[in-house]
Amino acid sequence: MSTGRLIIDLDAVVANWRALDGMTNCKTAAVVKADGYGLGAANVAKALFKAGVRQFFVAVAEEAVAIRAELGPKPEICVFSGHMKGDTDLIRELGLTPMLNSVEQLTQHLETLPDHPFGIQLDTGMNRLGLEMQEWAAVAELALAQRPKLVMSHLACADEPDHPMNPYQLDQFKKMTDGISVPRSLAATGGILLGPEYHFDLTRPGIGLYGGLPFESATPVVELDLPIIQIRDVAEGEVVGYANAWQAARPSRIATVSGGYADGIPRILSDRATFYHGDTPCKLVGRVSMDLITVDITDLPDDPTKLTLIGPHQGVDDLAQAAGTIGYEILTQLGARYRRKTFGK
Repeated sequence: MSTGRLIIDLDAVVANWRALDGMTNCKTAAVVKADGYGLGAANVAKALFKAGVRQFFVAVAEEAVAIRAELGPKPEICVFSGHMKGDTDLIRELGLTPMLNSVEQLTQHLETLPDHPFGIQLDTGMNRLGLEMQEWAAVAELALAQRPKLVMSHLACADEPDHPMNPYQLDQFKKMTDGISVPRSLAATGGILLGPEYHFDLTRPGIGLYGGLPFESATPVVELDLPIIQIRDVAEGEVVGYANAWQAARPSRIATVSGGYADGIPRILSDRATFYHGDTPCKLVGRVSMDLITVDITDLPDDPTKLTLIGPHQGVDDLAQAAGTIGYEILTQLGARYRRKTFGK
């Protein structure tokens, strides 16, 4: 077949959740937003539910549809974006728990779904989502009287353990929430790794479940192989690909593989990325185009039928580094054209 094969190891996802859960003495949820970081939210959530996860987080209400259909009414599904206009029916029908981010959202929720569960998100310095300290002070008594399920905030620099923003946000969160009886949550993957002081009552690992940094000891979750469509001999001085971007400095064997930026392989990897055939690295040459990539296989003893882009010798974050980005972006952009082989729980 001429489409790439994306292998997803759900056992590895579960192993990573258990490892992160083992670092805490509190409840551990799972973040499955962006379609389970590009790997299939329903399958990921099903595997984690079997492993004992009972609370999931998504970015927007629509992302909960597939998870609720797969798992039924038992798990709690929380929505980071809160209660947006137009979400009311979906929140009610799916039994979602919105994390309310503003006075306006709090008002809307209490007016439209007065007896429906909700949580509160506080801004402790990231200036992205959540009630600021003065806003929280004004509405805290009213909000807490409605018995929210959770009060949370989010760390801006948790992947940098020594960053002064971490203790600052921790201090702000404590000032805003110490003494309340509602469960509290501050830590995602990076926050878990910062230590027990950041764990509170619930942690919300995301990228660490999928094998990405900052969880350096994570079990790899994905492999990506791209099939070779054609192999050709290129003479010294000949050019390859769009804009004559690469010129052969020696007689070369060039493999054209099926894959490109339409499949989530960033164009910026042109002339930067490395593929592997077994243990042997093979350099990407020329431009990454929409559907095709050219790779120099001159030094291989035999012609392969496929090359590996993500695998034992190059993980998601290695590829991200070559592209000048982060593993989150590589994962969530993996394309829909891949043949996906999911195994495990």
